[in-house]
Amino acid sequence: MKNLLFLLPAIIFTACNYSPDTKKVKKITGQMEDPVKQAPNNEEVEIIIHADDNMRFDKTEIGVAQGQHVKVILKHVGKATVDAMGHNLVILASGTDFNAFAHAAIDAEDNNYIPKAMEHAVIAKTGMIGGGETTVMEFVAPPTGSYDFLCSFPGHYLYMRGKLVVHR
Repeated sequence: MKNLLFLLPAIIFTACNYSPDTKKVKKITGQMEDPVKQAPNNEEVEIIIHADDNMRFDKTEIGVAQGQHVKVILKHVGKATVDAMGHNLVILASGTDFNAFAHAAIDAEDNNYIPKAMEHAVIAKTGMIGGGETTVMEFVAPPTGSYDFLCSFPGHYLYMRGKLVVHR
């Protein structure tokens, strides 16, 4: 009986977050496929990242080569509108205070949740999109290292975050 009581919250959480549409969307969008097309340093690499109404990126780490031309395609596979569940992808420069940026973004609605005083700390960013929309950003990979990325819509950074890992 004690074991059942221990499992009850997990069962309820799983049941409340289950959506038959989620499996359908994942199958249609091909999230199980490797989204990175391997290319030599001088060629473009294309990365597809899916975001959803559950405030999740399907990738939390992406790897590229230093100096490589990178094309990131962000697809919002949810249904919520941009004002209710907007998503973007922002890559921060090395040394940027992640939490300070995320907290400042809350008050930057007029600038797509990119704090004007911290724009210099952004390597690349996408536009803000809603359910069913797609946006693209392109940039040249920075020097070798690890760089934070996040969705800067208020509160999303808690769950929608990851690392861009740049190798030689």
